Amino acid sequence: MIDPVVVGLVANRLHSLLNEQQAALVNTAFSPVVRESLDLACAVFDSRGDMVGQSTGGTPGHINAMATGMSHIAAKYPPDALADGDVLITNDPWMTAGQINDLTVATPVFRAGVLVAWFASCCHSPDIGGRILSAAATEVFEEGLRLPIMKLRTAAGPNETLEALIRANVRTPDETMGDVYAQVSANQVGARSLARMMDEFGLDSIDPVAHDIMDRSEQALCAALRALPDGCYTAAVTSDGFDDEAIELRVAVTIEGASATVDYAGSSPQSPYGVNVVLNYTRAYTSFAIKAALAPEVPHNAGSFRPVTVTAPVGSVLNCVDPAPVASRHLVGHFLPSLLFEALRPVVPGGLPAVSADALWMTVWRGSDMGEAQPFTLTVFGAGGCGARPDKDGLNTTGFPTGVRAAPTEVLETLTPLVQQRRELRPDSGGPGRYRGGLGQIVEVRRRGEHGWTVNANIDRVANPAAGTEGGDAGALGSFTDLATGAALPRKRLVRLSADARVQLLFPGGGGYGDPAERPVEQVLEDVANGYLTPEAAESHYNVKVTYIGPPNALVRPPSTYTATRLLPT
Repeated sequence: MIDPVVVGLVANRLHSLLNEQQAALVNTAFSPVVRESLDLACAVFDSRGDMVGQSTGGTPGHINAMATGMSHIAAKYPPDALADGDVLITNDPWMTAGQINDLTVATPVFRAGVLVAWFASCCHSPDIGGRILSAAATEVFEEGLRLPIMKLRTAAGPNETLEALIRANVRTPDETMGDVYAQVSANQVGARSLARMMDEFGLDSIDPVAHDIMDRSEQALCAALRALPDGCYTAAVTSDGFDDEAIELRVAVTIEGASATVDYAGSSPQSPYGVNVVLNYTRAYTSFAIKAALAPEVPHNAGSFRPVTVTAPVGSVLNCVDPAPVASRHLVGHFLPSLLFEALRPVVPGGLPAVSADALWMTVWRGSDMGEAQPFTLTVFGAGGCGARPDKDGLNTTGFPTGVRAAPTEVLETLTPLVQQRRELRPDSGGPGRYRGGLGQIVEVRRRGEHGWTVNANIDRVANPAAGTEGGDAGALGSFTDLATGAALPRKRLVRLSADARVQLLFPGGGGYGDPAERPVEQVLEDVANGYLTPEAAESHYNVKVTYIGPPNALVRPPSTYTATRLLPT
């Protein structure tokens, strides 16, 4: 038996040192993808490769996929095939985070010659070669350099051949390898802190304590599942897919006592293009959604995965078969939490949020004309609105379910000749409801100089909006346009732009919650005063007449300078 007080203390210390690991990674990373947007995950595992804890930051698609992917790494390199100083690397989509842009670096930790733990991180690489990240590929082989599980370093030093191979195959060799070095260093920071903690508590192994930590999470999630009525709960959602061939996602969640089975039978077959999801990534966002809906306060580790079984038909879009293209898998995988919330909504006490904009918008900008003094490749993230919650409005321009941040405009303009002409909240984009959906945003981009440029816009909800809930209305659709020509631009593929192009991205809004007629007049007025809602939309969506009565030339217009009246139904 392990003293439960020691278990609690060790769990807290592990959480602290994982945040230390993440801070080291972020502060030494080269690319804004990791340094600014935090498209990463850090975790510690016991000697068998079971995840004991994760850092505060990190995306579910990285952390949960890495948690299950560590079993492949531990199987490939058992303890007798490892030595102190070894560092492993892979980006195999079917073993880790579902696309080859995500590099997992894992470091075994030894104590007195015995393997006691693993530290690992997963980061989105600024480039991995192949097509610039899009959904246009028809095989994974087109999407870049694929690395099997192999040794990046040993005690003798780096694998120079592997490093040279990576550098030769990517457009951003310094940034890509710089981020890999940062992952190696961050794992070392975690390992050193773990050694100090084990000394302090007199531990020769963390496995017994880790076992108790994981068991506590499992028991807590089981208790949350037992509180729900047994039954089968279903839902369906549609994503834009590729070339306007929509993708249907269907789920059946079966609750039986302390366990849940999540089955995605009926979902679309795998696509010929790169919007496919590997089962590992499907499991990642499924387990995240179940825990977020039922027990968000439970510590996240391998124990919290155990009560949930995830299945999807082989060859479906949520369980694609190698060598299916997978580069833009997040454009489908990010829909899963909203889908599961829809299924569980009838039985979760207190309700669940309405449907969100879901898929993170990822644009990859490239300048590489002949004569370009400094060719550039830059990945930029942005988010639409979250769905309204059962008791409050949705969050504006917030990355749900991914949690990835948008880099500051100043950073993007310092690193490249890109200029963000406009970056602001998008009025009227949040779905109307008793509680309003979160707003999307408006972003307009041009470039300096006389050279052409390109962009890949990995975006969704341009054809299928975020639905409202309990009488709420849908959020606004997104769009992708060249303002210089007025033409809509193709999505999820390489688009060549002229030097004078001006690209506008209108991000979608989240769905509303509840009947819009029940939204208090005062809140509608405040939305107009804050610029979230136009007076025209207030009248058409909420039947509220909002009139400005302040000085006509005033730049600052507080709520006191407006009047609002509910109109009688016609």
